[in-house]
Amino acid sequence: MIQRFIELGEGYSDIYELIETSKANQHRVTQLIALHTKRNTKEVTSLVVIMKPTDPGNFQAIYICREGISNPNFITNKRYELFKELAELLHKQIIEIEVKPSSMFNEIDLYYQYLIGILRLNHLLPPLQ
Repeated sequence: MIQRFIELGEGYSDIYELIETSKANQHRVTQLIALHTKRNTKEVTSLVVIMKPTDPGNFQAIYICREGISNPNFITNKRYELFKELAELLHKQIIEIEVKPSSMFNEIDLYYQYLIGILRLNHLLPPLQ
């Protein structure tokens, strides 16, 4: 199986694409995740949607809007409210996890490998088969 992050942006207008993609493929959505971190001095959140693997192809997409919205535990915001509405529509819980910021990694691919490790460790992603 191939598991790959697909970055849609930082959560400004691209969050609407994340939500529409999830609605259009709601039969494939397995997890909704909020990754909280501190970037410089700002508390931010990445929104993540994990899809079921494709059949055929066995490709598992992990859509992310990376570190672009304010952490809702510190500042309420409309973008996170839209994500919560999506969770209600799909009958899913948003899983919240504290992670390191992407700026701590020399390459974005290393950051995504770090996140995949955390998601597997928490049984939110299946192991590679």
